[in-house]
Amino acid sequence: QVQLVESGGGLVQAGGSLRLSCAASGRTVGNYYWYRQAPGKEREFVAGISWSGNSTYYLDSVKGRFTISRDNAKTTVYLQMNSLKSEDTAIYYCNINEYWGQGTQVTVSS
Repeated sequence: QVQLVESGGGLVQAGGSLRLSCAASGRTVGNYYWYRQAPGKEREFVAGISWSGNSTYYLDSVKGRFTISRDNAKTTVYLQMNSLKSEDTAIYYCNINEYWGQGTQVTVSS
């Protein structure tokens, strides 16, 4: 069983930054992903990092602004979000295999 706990969300002004964390426990072998879901919209992929850490993947609209990373123990995944925009407002979820965290709210005020 895997448990994922996100943290780091909050309210920030447009142009600001936040760093999300996802702490994983249990058998955490696989690629990590961040997804987000805005009100009234489908959940969408935001960023991913391979198990090896050698490959990262991003939604086009966040490229150059967001950075996904992971600690050496492979138990904590981060999402550094810079130059935030109002359209980044959503609940952000961490995912590995079939497991999901509870989400953390990110609100960007314009």
